[in-house]
Amino acid sequence: MMAINLQKGQKISLAKESGGSLSKVIMGLGWDAKKSEKKGGMLGGLFGGGGSSVGDSIDLDASCVLFDDNNKSVDVVYFGHLKSKDGSITHTGDNRTGAGDGDDEQIIVDLDKVPANVKSLVFTVNSFTGQTFDAVENAYCRMVDSSSKAEIARYTLSSQGPHTAQIMAKVYRHNGEWKMHAIGENGTGRTIENLLPQIIPHL
Repeated sequence: MMAINLQKGQKISLAKESGGSLSKVIMGLGWDAKKSEKKGGMLGGLFGGGGSSVGDSIDLDASCVLFDDNNKSVDVVYFGHLKSKDGSITHTGDNRTGAGDGDDEQIIVDLDKVPANVKSLVFTVNSFTGQTFDAVENAYCRMVDSSSKAEIARYTLSSQGPHTAQIMAKVYRHNGEWKMHAIGENGTGRTIENLLPQIIPHL
């Protein structure tokens, strides 16, 4: 089954797109620092050569915020709190550079264990190092079926600009099934705390 390339605002049913029952999913985030004319050959590039010019490593942080029916945040999973209090959501750890292929950070969601009072999970990304998304390229988030490792949907974070955060996507319950909504709204803030008030209008 082909993964769907989501457009901004698009909503899909995760179960339908995965072709069956879905109990555990992985939200993967990937990015690269935009290439620049690096001085000092390999080592200069490898260690970022100090400063925070474009082409250095960029520390994007993926977070997942759990909201209840009243749009109140009940928990946040991020690099400083790697597991939700109920144990249903796990962050695999902080990647501070975006180097290498594949997902740079992953958040694993056990859909069957998400408490009944949690209505939606919002996935965000913040530039902890403070660079704007003008310094980022090839950024995406993707939803993967944990059991088959098949990619269900991918959303390319194409919008470069002066923002330092993005509200990527929402996974929410609707009529007894889990759906995914590609939000793709720009935000500001180096941490999820800064971004939280900006999420509320998208719930």
